[in-house]
Amino acid sequence: MLKDITLGQFFPGDTIVHRLDPRTKLILTLVYITALFLARNFLAYGLMFVVLVTCLTLSKISPKAVFRGLKPVFIIILITVFLNIFFISGDTTLFEFWFIVVTSEGLYHAGFMASRLIMLIVGTFLLTYTTSPIALTDGLEQMLNPLKKIKLPIHELTMMMSIALRFIPTLIEETDKIISAQKARGADFETGGLTKRARAIVPLIIPLFISAFRRAFELATAMESRCYHGGEGRTRMKVLKAELRDFIALMLGAVLVAVIVLLR
Repeated sequence: MLKDITLGQFFPGDTIVHRLDPRTKLILTLVYITALFLARNFLAYGLMFVVLVTCLTLSKISPKAVFRGLKPVFIIILITVFLNIFFISGDTTLFEFWFIVVTSEGLYHAGFMASRLIMLIVGTFLLTYTTSPIALTDGLEQMLNPLKKIKLPIHELTMMMSIALRFIPTLIEETDKIISAQKARGADFETGGLTKRARAIVPLIIPLFISAFRRAFELATAMESRCYHGGEGRTRMKVLKAELRDFIALMLGAVLVAVIVLLR
């Protein structure tokens, strides 16, 4: 299950989606999320699904990687579906047993929320799949540059976000290694009650924390040895520059929001 978590992973490529400016992709992700929450019927959601599949096809991200990323949140989606089925009241009752009442309105909302969650997760994952952490940090920093006027440490905040995204796959891999090592020593993480499983996690958490702090210390030492002193006066090897394809993509995003609003 841990290996199925793909948040923070970057899949290098030379597609049109990979070549888009990171600022454009950040804006389009916000536009996509806004359009997703503005959608009020399955026709609008069908359009959003077509847009998402088109972006995934253009980025050449493997469907297997997308489904693998959805596995860890499958339980959350399932709980959302059940809550909507059994707790949304309506006029058309389809099934009734004791206190359980299933209505057509509940099924409608369950499908609606499940579609929204799945497309929201895949859409946001597409941003990290096609954008390197460094490019994502540079794009976010430039977008938030106006906030420097009110003395916010934008460079430091975006740097922390970049490091966090970069080390998510590393910590997941480290956790998987620790679990395998503890199982080889006789640890049991899968049987027993809730209390027993919670106690079994302790031998996993302690070495994971030690490893995380060790990596943080090594990273801090490496940054200090390279004379890193924050963002003041720093230059970039690759300067971000919007091109024609970025403006076309932003225009298409604006058209998408307009169509979704009309479909309401």
